[in-house]
Amino acid sequence: MKNLLVTGGCGFIGSNFIRYLFTEAEFNGAVVNVDKLTYAANPQSLADIERVFGARYRLYPLDICDRDKLAQLFAETQIDAVCHFAAESHVDRSIAWPDDFIQANIIGTYNLLEISRQTKGQVELFHHVSTDEVFGSLGREGYFTEETPYRPNSPYSASKAASDHIVRAYFKTYGLPVTISNCSNNYGPYQFPEKLIPLMIINALEGKPLPVYGDGKNVRDWLYVRDHCAAIWRIMRNGRRGETYNIGGRSEMENITVVEMIAGLVDELAGSRSKPRRELITYVTDRPGHDRRYAIDSTKIETELGWKPEESFASGLQKTVEWYLSNAAWVNSVRTGEYQEWIRRHYG
Repeated sequence: MKNLLVTGGCGFIGSNFIRYLFTEAEFNGAVVNVDKLTYAANPQSLADIERVFGARYRLYPLDICDRDKLAQLFAETQIDAVCHFAAESHVDRSIAWPDDFIQANIIGTYNLLEISRQTKGQVELFHHVSTDEVFGSLGREGYFTEETPYRPNSPYSASKAASDHIVRAYFKTYGLPVTISNCSNNYGPYQFPEKLIPLMIINALEGKPLPVYGDGKNVRDWLYVRDHCAAIWRIMRNGRRGETYNIGGRSEMENITVVEMIAGLVDELAGSRSKPRRELITYVTDRPGHDRRYAIDSTKIETELGWKPEESFASGLQKTVEWYLSNAAWVNSVRTGEYQEWIRRHYG
């Protein structure tokens, strides 16, 4: 992997993955970061990587739906591997604006696959990063495995399910070497504050309501982002081509419990208010098609590739809250939109 294309590398998981490659992994190649630089992308999250590693890290502000420019980039930079994160990923936004999700998640993935196929052997691996939401909703018991049928319930999860199928089809039909991973809910540093955990941390700090959908009993399996990055790299290096690997944190938690834990940690680490922050919890109307429970069985990646999450939910959440408290400048830049002005100045 001399020239690794990372799509969506200025987003939450993508930026953490690039950071992992340069600071922890056995990686000596170059990263070509392609990112459309939409609202949830922040190049400042990798400013130190760009400064330290120079020519080994290059950012190209490019839409993966622009196939001509994408093909030109593949040719000019001699891409030999792809790690595909780029996606519209917020379920609420997919309900309001499904077209963006169809374009980015399906058409964008198709473009990348087709260009990779046309390199005629130059691309030695296409790794596709997906979600456990493609499987739909679980009852009180059981786990998602790699054989679980797909039953997506939102425009977001349906678009990701479609992209998974297209990736598999390119392996079966054309022999393109691919791997796929379906992960549970990620959390950690550099996450855009529309998602549950960073939103609750910031609202708790500011004394704002902590909105919880429905009865708060929806269950998610939480995965610390650094553990996810390590798993992806393990799959890319050692995973069997054409195979899918589920990546989970083995950390099931009800949403209400997550919010209560965040409120308690912010009280502990930032100082208490006149009243405990858990009193800021406010129940709001549930969103349409809200899946009740997700839980991943990670046995395959654990037994085949020797990966296991290093962080418990308690330890990972503490690290996450501490990061947001210690990186107020990053948080303020995102919340005020200052980072978007920085993007306009540097990338037009």
